[in-house]
Amino acid sequence: MNYEQLIETMTPEMHRSLKLAVEIGKWPNGERLSEEQRTLCLRAVIAYDQNRLPESERTGFIDRTRPDGAQHGRDPLQPQPLKILN
Repeated sequence: MNYEQLIETMTPEMHRSLKLAVEIGKWPNGERLSEEQRTLCLRAVIAYDQNRLPESERTGFIDRTRPDGAQHGRDPLQPQPLKILN
């Protein structure tokens, strides 16, 4: 099974378990995650989120909208004008 197939077959329970493991740095049995395991688990959680969850529920989502619908601050993904100084 390759990485993409693993993400496609991941269940919500597996997703929650991996997410918790990344958050606390331990497997459910109490064993610590290695740095490599933590990285791989986080990649899997983000890939699952990207494929299955709406943007507002994804890991790392920052809600930049105010109650009136306006945005807080600038959107970092919007193009910014480039000022060239001579």
